[in-house]
Amino acid sequence: MKVTEQDVTYVAELANLELTAEERTGMLRDLNSILAYVERLSELDTSDVPPMAQVSDRYSLDESKQGSERFAYASRKDVPEGLRKSLPHSEALANAPDADEEFFKVPKVIER
Repeated sequence: MKVTEQDVTYVAELANLELTAEERTGMLRDLNSILAYVERLSELDTSDVPPMAQVSDRYSLDESKQGSERFAYASRKDVPEGLRKSLPHSEALANAPDADEEFFKVPKVIER
């Protein structure tokens, strides 16, 4: 698959970005380079590589355990919303720069 200039223009419009012709050309080159690299990676034989629970040990707590056992702390019980303690509504809105009694008020972001 190859990214076209129309693809870059379309995505830039979706993201509400104004790209110069030079930026579009660079984006086209960069995206196609990334896709070519991913295609190269997909050619690798990974049949003997075991799946990983995490890519990094950065957040691991229990270093005495191996593999996915090491990350058991990362899962939580699935508790229905009504039974889970949550922040009181008034407290959630207390530090908002602009709010009414129900919602955060934010400026309109997308104008077309």
